[in-house]
Formats: sequence, C-alpha cells, structure tokens
Amino acid sequence: MDGVTKSVRTQGPEVKPWVRRLVEGQGLRLNEKAMGWWSVHLDGFLRYATQRGEPLDLIVTGKGYLRMLQETLPPSASFRLDQTRQALTAFSRGIENWHWEETPEGLLRPRFRLKQGCESTQSIGVQSESAATGESDRLAPRQADIPDPGARVWLGQLRKALRVRHYALRTEKTYMEWMQRFFGFFPGEDPRSWSIDQVKRFLEDLAVRRNVVASTQNQALSAILFFFTHVLGREMGDLGQTIRAKRGKRLPVVLGRDEVSRLLTSVEGNSGLMLKLMYGAGMRLMEVVRLRVMHVDFERETIHVREAKGNKDRSVPLPTSLKNELMAQRERLVLLHAADRKEDLAGVWMPHGLSVKYPKAGLDFGWQWFFPGKTPSLDPRSGLRRRHHVHDSTPHLAIKKAVRMAGIDKHVSCHTLRHSYATHLVEDGVDLRSIQELLGHNSVETTQIYTHVAAPAVRRVHSPLDRMG
Repeated sequence: MDGVTKSVRTQGPEVKPWVRRLVEGQGLRLNEKAMGWWSVHLDGFLRYATQRGEPLDLIVTGKGYLRMLQETLPPSASFRLDQTRQALTAFSRGIENWHWEETPEGLLRPRFRLKQGCESTQSIGVQSESAATGESDRLAPRQADIPDPGARVWLGQLRKALRVRHYALRTEKTYMEWMQRFFGFFPGEDPRSWSIDQVKRFLEDLAVRRNVVASTQNQALSAILFFFTHVLGREMGDLGQTIRAKRGKRLPVVLGRDEVSRLLTSVEGNSGLMLKLMYGAGMRLMEVVRLRVMHVDFERETIHVREAKGNKDRSVPLPTSLKNELMAQRERLVLLHAADRKEDLAGVWMPHGLSVKYPKAGLDFGWQWFFPGKTPSLDPRSGLRRRHHVHDSTPHLAIKKAVRMAGIDKHVSCHTLRHSYATHLVEDGVDLRSIQELLGHNSVETTQIYTHVAAPAVRRVHSPLDRMG
C-alpha cells in the first residue's frame, strides 16, 4: 500500500465546510475522519430528500432516510446507521428555516441555513416521534439546553393531553416548541412552582427583547395556558385577558379581478386547481389540502368543509366552471387508489378514533385525499407507510411562482385568494350575513373588514384634489 492510499484511509472522506461549521457551532468533539463521514451521510440524506420530490418536514424525511438505510445496509454495517442517526440529530439541532425550493429542472430540493447557536432536540430515530423545531434563532432559549429528565416527563404529559383532546398535529408541535422554550427560560425549575410573574416575564422578553409580533406572543400564551390548565391542573383565571397582546386591525391584501385571472392562468395541474378552489369557493389553504373525495358532492354542486378552523363544518357552492376539472381529478384518483391498494399501502389517516371503530375505512375510496401527495410517506405518529395529502408548501410555491409570472407587485399568499373572494362578493352586492356563512366566521364583525376594501366603499368619496381646476 502506498503512502497516498494510506493517508486517505487514515484521514477519511473530505470534510464539507458547512458540516465543519455545524459541528463546531455546537461544541461537538469530532476528529477529521468522523466529520468526513458525517459529510458523506448528510450529503446522502440531502440527495435522498431531493429525489423523493415531496416537501415533507425534516423529521419525517429523516426517519424515511434511516428506514431506507436500515432496509438496505447489511447487518455488518449497523454502525453506519448509528453514525447517520448521530449526524442527522446534530443537523436537526443546528439548522433553521428548513424549506423547499424549486430547481430550474422542476425538482424540489431542501434549503436551510445554519444557526449561530443551537437548541437541544431529541434524536431522529426510526421509531422516534420527535420533531425538529426549525425556528429562528431569535426565538430559541439562550439559557440552557432543555431536556433534563424532569422536563421531558412534563413535555410527554403535555403531548398526551393534546392528543387526548384531539388537537391537530400542527398545534401539538407548536405548543410543544413553545413549552420547550419556556422550560429553557427557567432551567431546572419544577413547573409546579411557576408563578404568574414568571409567565409575564417570559412574554415580556418575547415582546421587548425579541420583538415578536402580537400574534406570536399570543400563540405562546395559549400554549402556556394549556399547560397550566390541562397538565398542572391550575386555573389561570383572567390572566389570558390581562396580559394578552393587543393586535392591531390590518386591512387584507386584495387582488383585482383581472389580477386574479392573470394569476390563475399562470398555474396548471393540481396546484392550479387548488388555487382556483381557494378563490372560487373561499376556502382556506388547509381546507383545500385536507379535502377528501366524499366531501365533493357533484350532484348537489356543493363542497363540504369538515373540521375547519374552530373545529366547525360548513358547506360552500362548488364553482360550476371547475366541475369538469374536479371530475377529471376524481377519475385520476380512482386509478391512483387502485395502484395504492395493489401496493398494499396502509389506508389514509382517519380522524379521531375512526381507525379503531372502522379499521378498513381508510382503504375506502371515499376517504381518500382529493389532492394526494406524489409518493407515499411515513406517518409521523404511527410510523405506517401511507399516502398522505399534498404538503401545504406545494400551493405556496405555486402561487409564489404565479405572482412573478403574472407581474403582480403585491404581497400575495394563498390566503389572499380567500380575501379576494370575499371582497368581490361584497362588490357584487351579496349581504354580509351570507358571506359570513360561506367563510365560516364566528361573527359578522370579522366579515365587515371586507367592506373597507371593496371598490364601491373606496370610491364613494372623491378626493378634493380631483375637483380642482
């Protein structure tokens, strides 16, 4: 063996500069050889994520990659699986702003940036239920790494309380992250000794030092109130009302009818159909994403929105101009459903306890997602491999691209289409009570905001400058 070969084998693979910064930023003690292998493992993970072509969150993608390695690596290489798991754990702890970007070739690849300081997170494992926070460093606790054994027990009780009350997975992850920050703000303290003053100090730190908006501060307060009420069993009285941040009223961004037309004609495929539903039926993004086959009633030309915001149901008219497109989508779903059954995938996720009461219901066509993901994925709770609905980042990416193509210079999001729907109904003379029902608002006062941006109201008063000369 010559000296060059011996040197390469001793040093190991080349260390990527960003992997070196990731390791050094967390104070980890790795030699050059180990960092080189971490570079190899993380490169393989990022290639795997790009090849899947489906924008899942970091923890789900990481578990899928580990499962794939577990199935393909020989038993003698089990140490590689452990090494990869360690690298992914440090990766999840050391990055922020995990998102997906479309390449010129039309592929989706993950993008991220390294944190300046890293907060603790549980390891990524095939059987793990942990989730990478992906939050900005300005919201991360600076005092200490969180999970001491006591804190982990309390956080486990919080997760159990959320699931018993059927809170959405998104809400569960958000509340868990806020309580992790709260534990980190008062490290080592027993939660049973926490006082109201400590809650106020934490919220004041968010508002003053970290300069968060009112909605973010109120989100943190909601998580803390839930923990105090349902985990510690302590009533907080009117605390929520006395220290809840006041949110200013903001007028929504609304597109003109011509702008909507230009935007919608710039998007094709399922993404275009989803955006058309948001404008044509006034549906929220997640209401469209979570739509199931049985919820689209072609005979009565109605769409049934189930368990929307506030856990409320409502019905909206099916846009006649979309009927043929929606029926064509349904026909494609028939073929996809048959292929999934042939592949023996697990049935779709069922709400509440229906999967126990009706074990086969998830296999029925009526329960299938109307906008399914391109490929099957692992359920973050059960670990089953099944086809979930399309990720909500897909229409976000589509509308961002469409806005550029349509030459619109407003700040447009998916929710802008819902605002535009309501505003155009006001301009067409539809009464506010009907619009309130269509949007699913609790109060007509919420719906009244659209009267301030509707064209007749804006144009009713003429500027005195126009009357000069």
